Amino acid sequence: MDDIKKVLIVGAGIGGLGAGAALASRGVEVEIVEIKPESNVYGVGINQPANSLRALKALGVLDRVREVGYEWDTTKFHDHRGNLVVAVPSRLGGGDVPSNTGLTRRDLHDILIGAAERAGARITYGTTVDEVHDNGAAQVRLSDGREEEVDLVVAFDGINSARRKLLFGDEYEPAYTGYGVWRVTIARPAELTYTALYQAPGAKAGHIPLSKELMYLLLVHPEPHHARFDRSTYVDMLRERLAPFEGVVGDIRDNLKETDEVVYAPLSEVMLPAPWFKGRVLLCGDAAHACTPHITQGAAMALEDAVVLPEELEATDKPLAARLQSFGERRYPRAKFVQDVSRGILNAEMQINAENIEHAFAHMKGELPGQMAGVEAFLNQPA
Repeated sequence: MDDIKKVLIVGAGIGGLGAGAALASRGVEVEIVEIKPESNVYGVGINQPANSLRALKALGVLDRVREVGYEWDTTKFHDHRGNLVVAVPSRLGGGDVPSNTGLTRRDLHDILIGAAERAGARITYGTTVDEVHDNGAAQVRLSDGREEEVDLVVAFDGINSARRKLLFGDEYEPAYTGYGVWRVTIARPAELTYTALYQAPGAKAGHIPLSKELMYLLLVHPEPHHARFDRSTYVDMLRERLAPFEGVVGDIRDNLKETDEVVYAPLSEVMLPAPWFKGRVLLCGDAAHACTPHITQGAAMALEDAVVLPEELEATDKPLAARLQSFGERRYPRAKFVQDVSRGILNAEMQINAENIEHAFAHMKGELPGQMAGVEAFLNQPA
């Protein structure tokens, strides 16, 4: 990677921090710029499946993730009354990593900040990229007035990426699915050591363990496009949408407090055709490929991008453009597979209604274990 001595990363989220750590550990001078004025993250949790844990292992932080998180290996599918339909053991992982580890987003963010800074990356908040010009190097003008010359700009600036719009126009704007997800972190009863999902007609709830003390509740529900809800009403709105659910989810609903920090996000998708670069600007993570969260692979895809990129850049017998082309060709099929599977699950679940729900559960019981085994076998392959 002798010709890549200085890299600017746009976005200090999971992927940007991971890429900063991976590149800086190889001796690259890295600055990560983040438009937010400080390191803010959602107050909810996140699952890291085995393929993501392997990326975190490559960054040297797997032990810390396992220390603060909660490991689980089974997903139990239920009806909306809490009756078990089928339990599916995970085949992700192996001897080197567990199947899944849930943890809070704050913990994961702090771990990755530490990894990036220990590797030598510099993180600058309240700053983003205003302009990039390519004249043999990337001439960058930053929003804080600085002008920098770097060898590569890597944009992990999210699903609403400004870099993507500047490079590729409006053609690849996020496509709204018609659904949103509500999340809230709550206390975890000791017996809930697994992930559980609960299917009602047109809505799905669930909970994922995060630590010895915590788990988070999720709800996927139809929502209007461009909805702007009053945050002060989030708890009441979540209670209302959870009305069909009984059992564990009903108990959680009935015990929600006005002070609980409920987070809402629309579910949208992006899939930029490979290659994901123009000149010396490369798009990664949600800026290039964003999926719905149905197999908890969004962060995993960003972290895989982060650790695969330096591997491809090290092939210095090829021009930079060829290396970036190889990166996209290596990553696109995997990201597209994840998006297609995730969207397929969303579509199937949201088509369940009062008339077909029993048939859907019978199909789930007979077919789902084999289907998930196939998905996980693909994800167990190297990134």
